[in-house]
Amino acid sequence: MTRKGARYLKLLFPFLGLGSLVWVLVRVIPKPSRAAYPCMRVAAPMASTFILWLLGLGSSFLFLKKARARILQSRYFIAAACIAAAGITGGILLSSPHSPAFAALKLDSPIGEAKGANPGRVVWVHDSNATNWAGLGDGHWWESNHTNQAVVDQMMSRAVRALGGMSSDAAAWDTLFRYYNASHGRGIIGYTAGEKIVIKTNFALSNHYPPYCGMDTNTYFLNRHIDILNTSPQVIRALLRQLVNVVGVNEVDISVGDPSCYYPNEYYDTCHAEFPNVQYLDYGGNLGRTKVEFSTVPVYWSCRPTGVTQDYVPRHFAEATYLINCAVMKSHAGNGATLCAKNHYGSLIRIPIDSGYYDLHQSLALFTSQAGSYRAVVDLMGHRCLGGKTMLYLVDGLYEQNHNLDTVPHKWSVAPFNGDWTSSLFASQDPVAIECVLYDLFQLDDDTAQYPKMPSGEDYLIEASQADNPPSGTFYDPNHETATERLSSLGTFEHWNNPVDRKYSRNLGTGNGIELVFIDGSTSSIRSSGRPAAGQPVYAMHALPVSGCVELSIPRNGEVLLALFDSRGRLLGAVLDGYMAAGSYRVDVKSIAGRPAALPAGVYFLALYRTGNRTPEMVGSCTAALF
Repeated sequence: MTRKGARYLKLLFPFLGLGSLVWVLVRVIPKPSRAAYPCMRVAAPMASTFILWLLGLGSSFLFLKKARARILQSRYFIAAACIAAAGITGGILLSSPHSPAFAALKLDSPIGEAKGANPGRVVWVHDSNATNWAGLGDGHWWESNHTNQAVVDQMMSRAVRALGGMSSDAAAWDTLFRYYNASHGRGIIGYTAGEKIVIKTNFALSNHYPPYCGMDTNTYFLNRHIDILNTSPQVIRALLRQLVNVVGVNEVDISVGDPSCYYPNEYYDTCHAEFPNVQYLDYGGNLGRTKVEFSTVPVYWSCRPTGVTQDYVPRHFAEATYLINCAVMKSHAGNGATLCAKNHYGSLIRIPIDSGYYDLHQSLALFTSQAGSYRAVVDLMGHRCLGGKTMLYLVDGLYEQNHNLDTVPHKWSVAPFNGDWTSSLFASQDPVAIECVLYDLFQLDDDTAQYPKMPSGEDYLIEASQADNPPSGTFYDPNHETATERLSSLGTFEHWNNPVDRKYSRNLGTGNGIELVFIDGSTSSIRSSGRPAAGQPVYAMHALPVSGCVELSIPRNGEVLLALFDSRGRLLGAVLDGYMAAGSYRVDVKSIAGRPAALPAGVYFLALYRTGNRTPEMVGSCTAALF
């Protein structure tokens, strides 16, 4: 669905909501079993959201009516309070970034063209054993005794194997290289000895721009905000081990670093000790580092600015055959999040706001909030020597940080983190899909700033997914001085179905968008949220509109857990937890064991797990609206 189409649907929402509500009431009240019909499952979320929307309008109207009466009585302070209450009440009930209406508009409607050897696949590896830092006062997160290199190595191996769909690291890498080469007209071939590889890291907080430089430029030791987040040395080292020891790349053919930044000792020393012949790119080029320099390959901005200094890619990037984008999991005040796409802001050697150059910040969502606008990151994603050379996208999520406000990483309350560090690694060959997954995940972050929810924060992904015909109408061509050859779609865009089971269209078997493969813990098991195999017992569940009940179908005797989550994916408690005989059940979800008060009105998610003598396995989920 295009952004323009989504805007039209929002204008039609009151009519769609009213129609859905009438349809649900007319069909379900005479015969409650009809709630399980597919049409009811589509209509019910729209109907429940419409009721909440009416409550928001009604509440705001009543407060405004009281305010008018108090103004006529010259009771201005009470009138002001009523006006404020109207705004707050309406705002809370009328704004919900991931409401059922939002899900109904986006569910199973991927846009763009999925990329990768396994198209649209995003691998998320989580292992809490990777991190044990206790926070400030317990050394530093990047030290080897706080971030476990052996576990990170294993996470990298699992990510590569799952992404390539192979049982060995070598076969998986060969699959990834063959896909890249075939899709770039180089033949169905793997890596060839002598080909150069650049690893683009994110060291933004050791930037050569003084306000953002947390390093002594003479000694190369961190001297300010020492625990601020950059790409971790453990992830870089794990990647180097894969490239050198598995793929067989000669060290001298690998360059790693962030061209606009310095390479601090804290990240350099352990990698250089093991791989001394790798070229460690650095803005200054001191103390054994390799100084970055411009190539003659230009970068053109598709907004076609005039009177600006020409940009060029770094020489090592221009000379490389392949690029690996190794970003960091960070939210960002300017763009919602800074991931692989915005990581290329550091690929130009100069800083985004350097005098005389095109100001890259102009097209960020903070400064251009209108949806369907030109986004400079799309040019970087599509440039032939930047995104065009990228054969693997990685996001280092061992820790997560608010780029603008945090000086140390922060922990997450939601599953699977459960009050701990994020301890994750993400991998994909689709630059749009990997960032869609991260944006969905960021909606669950407790960070008070909530930058990833900013208006048009994801607009660049919609533009990139439809770069051949974007909503903005931009002729994206960063490779020519004038608009000559349009970029094609750079990847697929969609949102997951809900924040509990976190499925995309390929997981659900409903579309050709994203497939999320989640690997958890210290075992080698891979869990893809797909459909049950033929002959496997099928668990079923659905919410009954208005009633606050859910109907379950249990195919066999056993231990089950029915868990209730809020709209941000936070576990509220168990509705059921114990042995259930095979059969059909109706369960009231308005109260949870251990909570004396009934749940407030709102939208909730329920997940059904099969437990017993095994790791809990989710076998069903649904959305419920309580009034």
